[in-house]
Parts: sequence; structure tokens; C-alpha cells
Amino acid sequence: MTNKAGTTAPVLGTRALNRATLARQLLLRRAAMSAEDAVAHLVGLQAQNVKPPYYALAARLDGFTPGDLSEPMADRRVARLVTMRSTIHTHTADDCLTLRPLVQAARDRELGSFRKGLAGVDLDRLTSLARELVEAEPRTLGRLREALLAEWPDADPLALSVAARCRLPLVQVTPRGLWGRSGQVTLTTAEHWFDRPTRPAQDPDDTVLRYLAAFGPASVKDMQTWAGLTRLRDAFERLRPRLVTFRDPNGTELFDLPDAPRPDPDTPAPPRFLPEFDNLLLSHADRTRVVPPEHKGRTWRKNQAYRVLLVDGFVAGLWKLEDDAALVVELFGRLPGKDRDEIVAEGERMLATMHPTTAYDIRFGTVRG
Repeated sequence: MTNKAGTTAPVLGTRALNRATLARQLLLRRAAMSAEDAVAHLVGLQAQNVKPPYYALAARLDGFTPGDLSEPMADRRVARLVTMRSTIHTHTADDCLTLRPLVQAARDRELGSFRKGLAGVDLDRLTSLARELVEAEPRTLGRLREALLAEWPDADPLALSVAARCRLPLVQVTPRGLWGRSGQVTLTTAEHWFDRPTRPAQDPDDTVLRYLAAFGPASVKDMQTWAGLTRLRDAFERLRPRLVTFRDPNGTELFDLPDAPRPDPDTPAPPRFLPEFDNLLLSHADRTRVVPPEHKGRTWRKNQAYRVLLVDGFVAGLWKLEDDAALVVELFGRLPGKDRDEIVAEGERMLATMHPTTAYDIRFGTVRG
């Protein structure tokens, strides 16, 4: 494959891609940055559940404590809402207000699947009414659905709530999302929560650059997988003069920032305990840079992701916390004693960060199947 200048793009092997991606993801060495800055650098953290963003930052930041994320969330500098891939992410306030308009077209397509249940519903009226309701008082989806059903009693209840979620940038208000706190999912608009307007959707060029800074080198299809969007080729082509290009082992063209880190493939990669749904595993069309082909499909069961363990930069097993105060590490295969010692040390560090008042045992097992 040749680039626009007519020269052959160099090949980046799997380990080179792995180390480059880990460096962008702050997983080769823990970064000395704030939780808020890390959330911005990573362009959000997957947050279908409350705890994963905290574990994700514990694996990436030096000196992190759960309060480092809870505090900006309580202060409305960070929040949870639906963005990429129609999933909940933890974002900075700025990204809540700018990324959601960028992915709105995907939310509109999602809503098309519920057209039958919304027969006779004026979507503009629904949007206006839902906004009035949740800005007057944050509401659970159940309460919002009941209010919308009063207006459209013949509509499908689920479709009404999906329409509100797709048409409006709905933030999950605290205490939901705070470490050690509980609360129902209660919603208001991002504009109301942050007391400032969303920005009009712009071209995706800036987001392409940010994606490459956090996940590159990457193909157009990789970013489309991460964002849940299509037709991003034009943005990459506009940016091509500012980017460098490579090929992966299969010949796929990869784009990257000229000065982004691309460490030596033999750079040490310490073990890391990652939460379920970590974006490291969800943000490329080709996941072999992190998931060895022989382990493909072993980190998921139906639509549920497992917590994963990285060894030498690649997925090597799963982990879980048992009720009897045990961290159970389940490996996909045998590892040298040195690796197991490093896993124990990393597990102890993670537990001291996330569960400092509980004494956990660390046990090893083997994933079957």
C-alpha cells in the first residue's frame, strides 16, 4: 500500500500496535494527571455500570483514589450520559456538551427501530415536553415514561422513553455514579445540569485527532467502531496532510499523529486489572492489538463483559472479587512464576487503592472452555 506521496507506508506489527495503544491509554506506566484530565484525554470512560470508570483510572493514574473521580462528578465537572455506541460514558462537562451533538445522527438512527411504537407521536412535541419535565425536576425513566404516556396513551411505553433518551442529552444526576453511594438512575438535560448550552454539531476533525491521541494508530473503521458512526473517511482525508500513515500486518491503512508515542515493541508492559467494558477492548474494529486471536470471544458472555487482566500488554485472563474477600484471577493458560508474582503485586496495589479497609486474599484459577 502506498500513501498519497507515493511511498510505501511502513508496517506496524501487532506488538508495535499494542505498545503504541497502551502508551496512549496510560497503561504502560501510570500517569501523574488528575482524574478529570485523564477522562478528557481518554475521550470518556465506558460507564454502563457505576464502578468501572474508577477501576479504569486506578489502572492508569499514579496516586489515584476513588474520591478523585467522585469529587469532580459531585461538582458537576464530570458526568454520565449516553454518547458513543449508544452506551453510557463518563465525560467531562465540555465533552458532554460537544460529543453528544456529534453522535446525534446515530441516536436518530437508533430511534428509527422504534418507529412502530411511536405511531402518532409528534417527536418535536415529545422532545419539548420531556425537556420541560426533567428540567423542572430530575426524573427516573419510569416517572418520565408515565408522564409521556399521559400525553400519548396508545404509544409503546418503552419507545417513549427511548425517544426521550435519543432526542435529548440526558445526564444521570448524582449521587448516582459516586463511589460508595447509591441511587436510582435519575435524569436531567446536560444543559440544565451544567447550566450552559450544548454546542452545535461540528465536523468530526477535532474528535478524529483526539481519538488518535487516545487509541491510535488506527484505521477509519477503527474510529467508526469506537464512535458508533459511519462515513468518517472524509474527515481522515481532510486531515491526511497533518497525519502519518502505516499499515497493519493485514495491509489495512492506519493513521496517526506525527508526534504520538510509538514505543519499541519490546517495551515492558506491566500487568493491569481492567474493568468490564473498558474502552481499550471496544474501540477498534480489529482487536488483535490487545486480544490474541486464540482468546477472541472469551472476555464476553452474551452481552456481558468480564473484567480482564492484561499480561505483557495482552488479555491473558479474567478477574473478579468474591464475597469472601478474595480476588480471584483466572488465567487463560499457564504463566511463568515471574508473571504471577507481578500479577500479585499489581493486584495488591489495586486492592489497596480501591478497597483499603478490606483484607483480600488473592487466588489463581484457570478459565475453562
